Order: sequence, then structure tokens, then C-alpha cells
Amino acid sequence: MKSLPSRPDIDQLKRQAKELLAAYRRGAPEAVERFRDALPAAAGADHDAIVALELRLHDAQSCIAREYGFASWADIKAFIEVSRMRESDPAALPSAFLRFVYSGDIAGGGHRARPKTAARLLEDNPQLPQQDPWIACAAGDAGTVRRQIEADAAWIDRPGGPLELTPLIAAAHSSLLSIPDYRDRIHRTVDLLLDRGADPNRTVTKLWSASGEAPQEEWRVSALHGAAGVNFDPDLTQRLLAAGADPNDGESLYHSLDNPVCTPLLLQAGAVIGGTNALFRCLDFDDVETFRLLLSHAGEAADLQEDRLLLWAIRRRRSPAHIEALLEAGADPATRTKDGVSAYVQALRYGLPEAAAMLDREGAAAKLGDEDLFVAACARNDADAARHIKERRPDLPAALGETRLRMLPELAAAGCTGPAMLMADLGWPVDIRGGDWSASALNQAVFRGDAALARHLLARGASWTEKHGYGDNVCGTLSWASINAPVEDGDWVGCAEALVEHGMPFAVRDPEHPEYVTVGGARRSFSEEVSAFLLGHEVDRST
Repeated sequence: MKSLPSRPDIDQLKRQAKELLAAYRRGAPEAVERFRDALPAAAGADHDAIVALELRLHDAQSCIAREYGFASWADIKAFIEVSRMRESDPAALPSAFLRFVYSGDIAGGGHRARPKTAARLLEDNPQLPQQDPWIACAAGDAGTVRRQIEADAAWIDRPGGPLELTPLIAAAHSSLLSIPDYRDRIHRTVDLLLDRGADPNRTVTKLWSASGEAPQEEWRVSALHGAAGVNFDPDLTQRLLAAGADPNDGESLYHSLDNPVCTPLLLQAGAVIGGTNALFRCLDFDDVETFRLLLSHAGEAADLQEDRLLLWAIRRRRSPAHIEALLEAGADPATRTKDGVSAYVQALRYGLPEAAAMLDREGAAAKLGDEDLFVAACARNDADAARHIKERRPDLPAALGETRLRMLPELAAAGCTGPAMLMADLGWPVDIRGGDWSASALNQAVFRGDAALARHLLARGASWTEKHGYGDNVCGTLSWASINAPVEDGDWVGCAEALVEHGMPFAVRDPEHPEYVTVGGARRSFSEEVSAFLLGHEVDRST
């Protein structure tokens, strides 16, 4: 691993990335080799395969960052910014560390944790944990924690520090648990806190907002939630459960399903399915084994929900195995939505012919009219069938009710690019809102970084000013998604290009807050590449 100079310069690293990309495009073997060694997308590939990847500037920047031991370009950039800030304002260093070690739901904001950057900051500033006992908890400095307990026994359960966390919560939510060396230290620190009497069920209140314009919501943060639902650490989860942590804290089971290695431990400890959205959350993932496990523990709670679950599984476009599991659990194949739509018709509307066939075998099929045949043809991306229906029913899709029209944003949210494009081509109103957050298809496409669909919708009349259910517009969606990357390999620069081509203004730097830009009078933050494009800077986009 390369070592950064004592005074690293991000502009120099940018030049290195451009030089690496230029060498790669010339086919220079040493450049290709660097990508093979550092970039996960090129790992193990031969020379020709790596050249065929047609890597871009952001790939070169990622390669440079990884060569210096950082997980991403954003991480190394943030580290350099803090390193520079340390010289002018040393007092700001603890707050910067906490923003690296905790995600925005704990530290405030919409950012993700950057554990490798936090670790590098600690390496360069080993005094930090000694200066703040809550930072010592996050870093796994058991010696400092022990001394603090001996000096002030009541501290052990006291919310405090810059983020008002209890010591146990500060340790259990630390993203440094993802780094093996720190994981062992934090485990020892948690053991110390528990041995000295820390309450595993002490919680603190945090505020969360889906966007800058949405109202904030309160939620309760527990140590167990950090172990099982943030860091997905079975050993730490087991430690807390053995100490008496309540698995029914309202957060741990739900969030554990994002990576369900701790879910069985919570269920064994008595986590109750009833009264939670765990089964519905599980259907956000195509993990049928965990879904079956939850069903087996749900008991009467499943009996009360299974029909709704069947409709939700269809809406989430889950596998036939999920549908089969629900039917085996007693779900009524003839169940209907609150709008009176049968599960069979719903499956066809979501482009799930296999699920519809399973419901048909259960006797739940129904004869379809032209409207549902038209929607079903679009959902399975059958342009010939859809156009044939439209020939005899030229009033379609205008004659469709709102429930059917909402299938455009619903399918866009599900990543069904082809069906959504076909619907737009056939005259669907592109501003119709739907999905979990009442958003237009353009908002859904930009959220996913689906530049092709965004461009297609804009060419057919969609607008960047379209609002979503949280009160913001498509530019706000681009802001959040480009920073948080909710979908792997999303192309948010491509989305920005498409939006600008269709009327969204470029950005200007906010002179009072240089970390932000202003677009159409609204202050925004974006990923670095998106910001560079919107500011009119040269961004390499060989696509």
C-alpha cells in the first residue's frame, strides 16, 4: 500500500487519476496491471478483458484511492480535507472523526459511515480516544474507558459526547467494527462496559428525515440495533443478548434483515414478529430462506398478515418460491387489494407470469379485460401485444384508471426499464406518481441511477421539477442518490447530464458554504462527479 505524503494534495491525486486513465486508454500494460491489482471490477481479469471494460475517470480515481488504502475516492478526498482542516482548526478533529465513524442517522445528515477513513484518521491522531471517552468507546480503547469508569462510575450509562450517545451505544454503532483489528478492541470494550454494569437496554433518541424538506421523525437507538442491524456482528449481538438486551427493541429485528446473519440469534432470544414490519421488510430482499424462517416464527402474527404479505410479495416482484411459501402458510390466493384488484391480476400487472400461473393453479385466475391485458403486456415488455391491443382500443392508456396508471412509476421503482420505456412510448402520463414514496417515474429512475430511463422519460415530457412524496423534486432525488448510491453501478452523472439537457439549470458554488452548490435557488450537495458536472467542470464521460 502506498503512503500519502505528509501534506497530501487532492488536485495532485486528480492529475494522477487522469494520467492513469490516459495510459490505460493507450493500452499501457502497467496501467492495466494497476487496475487489476486495485479495482474490484478488474480483479483477476486478463489484459484484453480489462481494456474491454472501458473504464472511466471515476474508476481511475477509485484505483488511486485503493492504492493508498482507502475504500473509495470520496474517502480519500474526505480524509485529505480533514487533514488540511486539522492544521487550521484542531478542535474540529473529533467531530470530523465522528462523522466518519457513524452514518448520518447517528451523526446527523445523509452520509454513510467511512470506517477506513476513520481508521486512517486515528492512525494519524492516536491521541483522539484519550481526549474523549465516547470516542474511546467508538475506537475500542478499553484502557481509557476503564479509567473513565473508575473516575466517574455514573458515566457508564450517561448519554454524552458530541452526539449524546451512551458509551455502550457509541461502541456498538461504531463502523470500525468492520475492521478486524478494531473489532476485537471494541468487543473487549463492550465486555468491560457490560461487566461494570452498563445497561444493555438504555436507549437514546435520534431524529431522522428522508430529505431536507421532509419532517423529522424520532426513533430510539439501542446498542443491540447497532450490533445486529448496523454492523451485523453476530458475536457482539450474542454478547448483548446474553447480558439481557431486549430483542424486541423496535429496530434490531427489522434492520437485521439487511444482512440477516444476526436474525436467527434475535429470533432464538425471543424476538416477536407480531406488531412489526419484519416480514414485509424481508420481502425487500430476494432471500427466501430468511423469509421462511420468519414465517416459521410468526405464528398467529402470520395468520393476520399473510394475505397482505402475498400482495406485498407481488408488488416487490419476489420469486415464485416466495409466493409458494406464502401459499403453503395459508395465504388466500383469491385475496384482493383495497382497490379490489386480485392477486392474480396484480401479478400480471407487475410482470410476474410465473406467480400468476401459480395463483391460476390455485383457482384464482380471472378473465381479463382489455385494460388489464394492456397493462400486463407492457409489464412483461411485450410491445407487439401491447400495440395490438392499442389498435383496437385507441383510448388506451388514457382510459386507464389511476391505479393502473401508477404501474409506470411502480415498475420504474422496481428497475423494470424496458416496461417503463414501453409505457412512456405508448402515451402513459409520465408525471403520474407511485411507489413507496409517491414519486414519478423520473424520480424513481434518477434514484436508481438509471440514466437511460431518465433520458427516455425526459424526451417524452417528464420534468426535473416533478415533486415526490417527501416534498422535494428530481434534483433533490439526484442529490441524495448520488451521495448514497442506493443501487450498485448507478449512473448518476448520466442522470445529471440528461436533466441538464432537458432544462435543469447548472449549479453554482455556494460562497458561504463551499461544501454545497446551488441549483435553481436551492442549496444541494452531490457526489463529487455529479457536482463537477453541474458546476461545468470537465468530467471524463467516455460512454
